Amino acid sequence: MSEAVHVDIRRGNPTAEELAAVVAVVTEAYEGEASAAIAEESPRRTAWDISARGLRQPLCRDVGWR
Repeated sequence: MSEAVHVDIRRGNPTAEELAAVVAVVTEAYEGEASAAIAEESPRRTAWDISARGLRQPLCRDVGWR
């Protein structure tokens, strides 16, 4: 970690070793969660997009207005 961590103790009197253990566990959990929270590179097509694609023929633009 490059940044300093500020720990505010609300109750009790933990030792330096207990604080170090808590910081290590929380840091490991945070890093694991952050590495798993990666967005997909390309969004998947929705079910509507997949099923609606074949509903109509492409427009024929060569005919012009009638």
